[in-house]
Amino acid sequence: MSHGCPWQLLDAGPLLLDGGGMFGLVPRVVWEKLVKPDARHRIPLRHNCILLRHAQGPVVIETGSGDKLDEKSRDIFGLTDRTIIQAVEETGTSLASVRHVVVTHLHFDHAGGLTRRGAHGPELTFPNAAVHVQEREWSDALANRSVMTRTYFRDHLDPVRDRVVLHRSIPPFEPGQIPGREELPGSSLEDRLTPIVPGVWVFRVPGHTWGQQAVLFHDDRGRTVVFTPDVMPTVWHVGAAYNLAYDVEPYMSMVSRRWFLNEAASRNWLLVLDHDPATPLVRVQPDGKGWFVLQPEA
Repeated sequence: MSHGCPWQLLDAGPLLLDGGGMFGLVPRVVWEKLVKPDARHRIPLRHNCILLRHAQGPVVIETGSGDKLDEKSRDIFGLTDRTIIQAVEETGTSLASVRHVVVTHLHFDHAGGLTRRGAHGPELTFPNAAVHVQEREWSDALANRSVMTRTYFRDHLDPVRDRVVLHRSIPPFEPGQIPGREELPGSSLEDRLTPIVPGVWVFRVPGHTWGQQAVLFHDDRGRTVVFTPDVMPTVWHVGAAYNLAYDVEPYMSMVSRRWFLNEAASRNWLLVLDHDPATPLVRVQPDGKGWFVLQPEA
C-alpha cells in the first residue's frame, strides 16, 4: 500500500454551459433556485483538475478544454486563455516531467487539453506522459458515439494514439443487465478497481458515457480521494434525477449516482467534483430519507 501522494487542485479555467443541458429533465423553475444562468442561459462551471506528486513522477488527472477551440466556440463556452498548461506550470512542474495523464472520458472539456496549439498543428501538451482511458471510451470516441455531434475531436485523439494505455475495468453491472433504480452492483468495488500506478486506481461509472471512469487515490494525509466525473459534476447535481442532457444513458447515470454516493458515504471518500466552480471538495453523508447530502470540505 502506498503511503499516499501529496496533491494539488488545479483550476484549468472557467467554462459556461447551457443550464438546460446541464440539468436535463429537471425544469428550469427548479434548477434556477440552485444557480442563476446568464443572459445566454449558461451557468458558471470550472475545469477542475488534479496534480499528483507521485514517486514515479507527476500525474495529471483531467485536462480541461485546452487552447485549440476557435474564437466562436471559445465565446460560446466562455473560455479564457487559462488552461491546464498554466495550471500545471504554476505549481513549478514542467509539462515534460509529467509521466501519466488520466482522463475520466474524452469529451472536449475533459480531454481537449491533452494537446495544445502548435506552429504546425496540435502538439502533445505532456510529451512524455502515458494517457490512461477506458478501452470502451476510446472506442466510442473514435467512432463518435455520442448524443452530441461535436465533442469527440480528432485533434485531441489522433496525436495521443501511441501514448494511450487502454484499461478494461469491470463494469458495475453485467453487459446487457438493466438494474433496478435502487440496485447496487453485485461485485465489490475492490474487484472493479484497475491500477494506474501504485496507490492510484480507476473504476467505471457509466451513464454519461459508457466508458466514463472515476479516479481513486490515497493522499499524504491518509484520505481516500476520488476525482468525480460527470456522474455528479457539481454540488447542484446530487439529486437522483439530476442527469445531464448530454448523458448517453440518463437512467444508468441515476443508478450510478446512487451506488457511487453510497460508496462515498460508507467509505468516507473526499470527492473532487470535476466542474464545480465554488465547492469542488465535498464529503457525502446519508440524509436519513434514503438519499444523500454533501458537506463541503475546506
